[in-house]
Amino acid sequence: MPRPSKGARLHTFKHTPFFYIRDTGFPDRSTGLRSRADAEKALAEYINSKGRAGSAHEPETITCDAVLTIYAEEYAHTVADPARIGYAIDALLPFWANMKLSHVKGETCRRYANFREKSAGTVRRELGTLQAAINYAHREGHITSAPLVTLPPKTEPKAKWLTRTDAAALLWTAYRGHKSEHLARFILIALYTGTRKDAILRMGFSPNTVGGWFDLEHGLMYRRGEGERQTAKTRTPAPIPRQLLAHLKRWRNSGAQWAVEYQGARIGDIKRAFPKAVEDAGLTDVTPHTLKHTAITWALQGGASVWDCAGFFSTSPETIEKVYGHHSPDFQESALRAMERRKK
Repeated sequence: MPRPSKGARLHTFKHTPFFYIRDTGFPDRSTGLRSRADAEKALAEYINSKGRAGSAHEPETITCDAVLTIYAEEYAHTVADPARIGYAIDALLPFWANMKLSHVKGETCRRYANFREKSAGTVRRELGTLQAAINYAHREGHITSAPLVTLPPKTEPKAKWLTRTDAAALLWTAYRGHKSEHLARFILIALYTGTRKDAILRMGFSPNTVGGWFDLEHGLMYRRGEGERQTAKTRTPAPIPRQLLAHLKRWRNSGAQWAVEYQGARIGDIKRAFPKAVEDAGLTDVTPHTLKHTAITWALQGGASVWDCAGFFSTSPETIEKVYGHHSPDFQESALRAMERRKK
């Protein structure tokens, strides 16, 4: 979640008897008062008069910390997954917090990339959050202009997928592992439906406000909960493959309320169990998202059309074509036939 701002508050220093007002993103200001009661009144007046809706700041007079705080407090809670913004802000603050907004330029963005020592894709997402925060502050009148954030080059999408042998090894490792039957269930659902990790972990066997659900009577999977907002990551309904349907019915008949649960409680994350199963199975560079890549790849290799894959896996046809299209038996078939056709 976004780091909550402490807001304006009183602060004291050992070298002076006066109370100071400390506010995120702004320099400390002395109240000139020794009495805490009087200082509290001065703080209340400051808070009432501060008002972010007042005059806009020049980039030279406001810190990146203040801009990110504004974004977290005013905007993050309006999105479907505010935690993602929070994670990015937590990563940005150690480097950017005390810098003025005017310091945002190509050179500092490149230094941030070196500072993070993460993949270009990760750095790109984090700097994208910084740009979004700057644009929001400018749009809402908090700053007079919006500096441009320099992003690392966009990397080509990676679509690592598992062979059936690798997938079987991973599934068997999870199934036989102590206290990890829930992980085997997650892997099965991901391989059969290509659903994203967070959506799977929120799915139950009846309608709910947490996430989607499996309608076992009609054989349909609803990836999005009744109260959830639609996002760019579309989660459209899809039919449940018969092999998975049999597993789901068995789990529900055993008393399960959630598709992935442990001792009756829904599993919130698999960030420790999944990497351990990958390592124990002798695999490398496999993440939960690899299972989505695997499901789509298998479907295309089995002869599914790009259009049907797009609908079933809630992924745009453009993405299917760009990332996975070469796995289809029909890939570039018409061009090949044209080249092989003998001229009359």
